[in-house]
Amino acid sequence: MLDKIKAVEVEAGSEISAATDLKSLDDLRVKYLGRKGRVAELFGQLASLPPQDKPKFGSELNSLKTRIDELLKAKQGELSVSAALPKDFVDLTLPGFKPPIGTRHPIIKTIEDICDIFLGMGFKIVEGPEIETEFYNFEALNIPLDHPSRDAFDTFYIKDKYLLRSHTSPVQARFMEKEKPPFKIIVPGKVYRPDAVDASHSFMFHQVEGLVVGEDVTFADLKGALSVFVKEYFGEKTKVRFRPHYFPFTEPSAEVDVSCIICGGSGCSVCGKKGWLEILGCGMVHPNVFKAVKYNPEKVTGFAFGMGVDRIAMLKYGINDIRLFYENDMRFLEQFK
Repeated sequence: MLDKIKAVEVEAGSEISAATDLKSLDDLRVKYLGRKGRVAELFGQLASLPPQDKPKFGSELNSLKTRIDELLKAKQGELSVSAALPKDFVDLTLPGFKPPIGTRHPIIKTIEDICDIFLGMGFKIVEGPEIETEFYNFEALNIPLDHPSRDAFDTFYIKDKYLLRSHTSPVQARFMEKEKPPFKIIVPGKVYRPDAVDASHSFMFHQVEGLVVGEDVTFADLKGALSVFVKEYFGEKTKVRFRPHYFPFTEPSAEVDVSCIICGGSGCSVCGKKGWLEILGCGMVHPNVFKAVKYNPEKVTGFAFGMGVDRIAMLKYGINDIRLFYENDMRFLEQFK
């Protein structure tokens, strides 16, 4: 008998709690407390109990009736208040809800910080399409079809001669076709290469390209601009070195290293015990690039540079896996508030 009483109490509590209007609540009152309701049925079963058990179970049934009645009255009061309120009612006494505040993604923050430094040196920001043609991605940059360096810049082809750009350098050619020197531009954007994804590689990443063209631009100007950038971004104590290198669109060309920001140049696992970290490539604009955009290489000179934003962000913030930038893990992203 006690099990039946408990079961009716649980069932009544659940249904009363779920009631959404006064009509359904009144139906529940009849179902449980009416003359032929569930509680009345239990009272009818008292006659079959032994005389010594009747007082105990009678008392339990009276308590059940009282508890169900209290639940019905409480729910009635709740529904009556809700029914009387307009649909757009706002209870100003309730505590406010504070929406989560987003933060700038570390890649976006890095791009903005890099661009701000060059804006301070008189550069202006230029952007271009991510879907490119072979001409702008390769040929205008002194990379003809049979050039061996095409393998290093291979990318995703879409259709015919359209592809996803493998570097931001095509914007150089597009800009020079429309503008006349002198100028200083900085070009941030996404680039794509069919690399296998691992801790240090991704098929999509970000670059910032720079281009300066004028009548008397020299390699000394290039070294000066990049040295200022390194000091501003990584700190005054950071050392810079230029190593000879090869790029088809610049001659002479160089790679730029900075003293390891982790160990200060003494050697650690991040820099491979060398004390130096490569951050970008650069050089004087190749005469063939000028010819492709109808510039006279006898009258103008220029320098260009390109840096991988993702790698610089990893160095700046001590991140050891590039995949963390693209997994949208809030535990990771919330560190960059």
